[in-house]
Amino acid sequence: MTEVEIGRGKRVREAYGFDDIAIVPSRRTRDPEEVSVAWQIDAYRFELPLLAAPMDSVMSPDMAVTLGRLGGLGVLDLEGLWTRYDDPAPLLAEITELDDEAATQRMQELYAAPVREELVAARLAEIRAGGVTVAGALSPQRTRQLHKVVVDAGVDLFVIRGTTVSAEHVSGRAEPLNLKQFIYELDVPVIVGGCATFQAALHLMRTGAAGVLVGFGGGAAHTTRSVLGIAVPMASAVADVAAARRDYLDESGGRYVHVIADGSIGHSGDLAKAVACGADAVMMGSPLARASEAPGRGYHWGSEAHHGELPRGRRVQVGTAGTLAEILLGPSRTADGSMNLVGALRRAMATTGYTELKDFQRVEVVLAR
Repeated sequence: MTEVEIGRGKRVREAYGFDDIAIVPSRRTRDPEEVSVAWQIDAYRFELPLLAAPMDSVMSPDMAVTLGRLGGLGVLDLEGLWTRYDDPAPLLAEITELDDEAATQRMQELYAAPVREELVAARLAEIRAGGVTVAGALSPQRTRQLHKVVVDAGVDLFVIRGTTVSAEHVSGRAEPLNLKQFIYELDVPVIVGGCATFQAALHLMRTGAAGVLVGFGGGAAHTTRSVLGIAVPMASAVADVAAARRDYLDESGGRYVHVIADGSIGHSGDLAKAVACGADAVMMGSPLARASEAPGRGYHWGSEAHHGELPRGRRVQVGTAGTLAEILLGPSRTADGSMNLVGALRRAMATTGYTELKDFQRVEVVLAR
């Protein structure tokens, strides 16, 4: 690994984002219609390697059902407005109408309302009634409090998502969540993250997680890098965590943990590069917030944007590109990679001669800076 001395007392290693790399065509090409982009985690198979991020601007119960019927997985934020208010629609509309200076403070006020257990169960029931796989997300801080409600409501996949999630959280004020014990005792598969290093990912895999989320601070609405100074370029992060998956596969005697890239995936080319670096699937926010069905109505924000003490995100205007089906499956009316995301992935795989996602993870990439 190349290291650079930035001063006499500090050496750093080079890391790369998706914009820094490019996929290399091979000697063989395929027909895009013969390419499969399906993947499976635990007992659940999806025709699209795509999870919608648990953000109120992206995901509602109706949107989760729509995405599920298209072949993806919608993950509902179980600490969002949908579980705090009986009817969040007027509040979502209000957020989109605020000026930039007032948006953060007003969101802090709206999200200060308590999460209601009966609404957690009700929203998950709405998704289940749509006949699709049910997934909900909690932060590590609320997982202990609400996990029983979530499981009893019939969730299929449990997501524990934070800016950074570790298997070794230390606190002198409260007993931290024991991820290994928690996952072992849970009756449903767990996806946990984010992480961005080999060692952190390996520790999360050892907890028994079915999948790990890779990345933090790199989303379109995040300001983590400027607020905390923390960020890891995603191409290197995904490749490092994919290496941890390989080592854990040997260590565990064949247990495969899925790697899900979460962040810095704004266009279809980023989706292809994430898989090329080793991801099994991606979690997307801003590209799906551009759907006409998205509850954010052309605006996008994450849970970090309304943190009560230290916001690390902002509400951003992303506009509306088309319907969710058009954004995922086309046809595209633009040449900027914002529509027909899955069609572009198929064509990238076909152009390099691959017909399966796991095989495409072996494709050659080069630095393109």
